[in-house]
Amino acid sequence: MNRKIALITGASRGLGKNAALHLAAQGVDIIGTYHSRADEAQAVVLELEKLGANAVMLQLDVGRSESFADFGTRVEQALQQTFERQRFDFLINNAGVGLHVSFAETSVEQFDMLMNVHFKGPFFLTQQLLPLINDGGRIINISSGLARFTIPGASAYAAMKGAIEVLTRYQAKELGARQIAVNTLAPGAIETDFGGGTVRDNAAVNAMVADNTALGRAGQPDDIGGALALLLSPGAQWINGQRIEASGGMFL
Repeated sequence: MNRKIALITGASRGLGKNAALHLAAQGVDIIGTYHSRADEAQAVVLELEKLGANAVMLQLDVGRSESFADFGTRVEQALQQTFERQRFDFLINNAGVGLHVSFAETSVEQFDMLMNVHFKGPFFLTQQLLPLINDGGRIINISSGLARFTIPGASAYAAMKGAIEVLTRYQAKELGARQIAVNTLAPGAIETDFGGGTVRDNAAVNAMVADNTALGRAGQPDDIGGALALLLSPGAQWINGQRIEASGGMFL
């Protein structure tokens, strides 16, 4: 029986790396992408191989949709050369950047950057990769708790995540004929280096998150990697077109 293969954007650090490690531990092979740190990405490959997974990292800037055709070709080559396969099973649109700026001060350049990375990128990357996804596969789009609750300074970022959640439902409907399930995973506030590491490193912010979370703490990367692996497990195959929030009960 062939092992499943997951393609994870932004897999060289943060939540993407953690998800890759969780999936590898469950017997899933990994195609990951990184933006610029090839050394960091290769170190993750070594970690994944220690868990028994076959793994490869490919460079990708999800904000440059004009590069997706070339990326698709490189994915095909990696599938053949590393995995002796023609298609993969799971696509996780995870790569992203943070921005904390008020609505009144958000520039056109900042808006366009977020749009390209968080909405246009996943939209057209998924479109490009569709022929390489196995029928019966799954797609997970990463959103944010900020698409449900409101914290000043996240209007543009949260709006892009809201768009991704609507797109997820349309993808689930339109790809159903191929038995491809599509869901959104929306993390709450997590202790990573995302957004400058504010939740992890700013004690006041961390305490605010903990005080407003039912389980009484900020999230850890393992909380999200574990949730993502759960959504890709055999028992979750009937979950489709849904928004799953993994926030510990933040701002209930």
